[in-house]
Amino acid sequence: MHAGRKYSLGQTLYWSRKSIYIFLMISTIPVTLYQVFGFTQLTIPWVPIALIGTAVAFYLGFKNNSSYERLWEARKIWGAIVNSSRSWGMMVLDFINDDFADTPLDEEALKKIHTRLVYRHVAWLRALDCQLRARRDWEHYDSVSQQYRKTFGTASGRDTENEITSLLPREELVYVMKKKNPAAQIVRLQSRELADLKARGHLNDFRHLEMERLLIDLYTQQGKSERIKNYPFPRQYASMNLFFVWLFVLLLPFGMIGEFSKLGEHFVWLSIPFSTIVAWVFHTMEMIGDFSENPFEGLYNDVPITALSRTIEIDLRDMLDEEDLPEPIKPVTEYKILI
Repeated sequence: MHAGRKYSLGQTLYWSRKSIYIFLMISTIPVTLYQVFGFTQLTIPWVPIALIGTAVAFYLGFKNNSSYERLWEARKIWGAIVNSSRSWGMMVLDFINDDFADTPLDEEALKKIHTRLVYRHVAWLRALDCQLRARRDWEHYDSVSQQYRKTFGTASGRDTENEITSLLPREELVYVMKKKNPAAQIVRLQSRELADLKARGHLNDFRHLEMERLLIDLYTQQGKSERIKNYPFPRQYASMNLFFVWLFVLLLPFGMIGEFSKLGEHFVWLSIPFSTIVAWVFHTMEMIGDFSENPFEGLYNDVPITALSRTIEIDLRDMLDEEDLPEPIKPVTEYKILI
């Protein structure tokens, strides 16, 4: 996520520089053939090109709206995870005590239980973060995107076990790492311990039910995240949109030639910059939608789930009155990208 005030024009042009070079070439070739070599039959009436451009604009609007909905839904999901996580920390500290226990525990033993439940939740956050960063076939995997991932620290294939080793007891770590979905199994371990605490009288029925509901909510938010991650923006819409944009871009110079030739012979050369500008606008809109439809792929327009996870971890460990808290994750590179 870009954490600055705005993308500068220079950043935007640099991001789309390759397409600009291509559009210049596409625009220059027909104009040169028309003006220098006399291929005057290359012109196309403007009306059909304008109709195609209008249709493409509507299609672009549909795709970008749909992509934004996926991005914004992902942000709302992680906003809910932030809220539920803080509620979890509060309930762990205030609900789990000796009020209903036949055999009371000393303060140190209760603190160990609180710490274990909070740290296990942090392990869930990190495991989910790693799982959502794993690469899918429909995500961007070109060399530039891979280089960005290395720079941002979001490269696919992060070691989940290494991320959660310090947060779980050894036997629990071995157990969850054998499973297909470690994050889901960590929540299951939380539920199992709550049942054990209820059996020993450290939770009454009402408190146990409320905490279980919170775990179910965490499962729900994880499932929503996985739905966005594992179900791509429908390929038929994404593919057709790209094809239509390029069709418009390829036809555009031939229509521009006819329009500028009406102004005079030498005005035909203006077809090159104006065709390039119009093509750049349409293609950049397509790229924005394309890079917004996968909000967990670890690139510059993603939801910053790693930073949000760290924020939650800081809040929860602060609830435990720990002093050696991790630092918040700060934006990286001159583009101020928050991961």
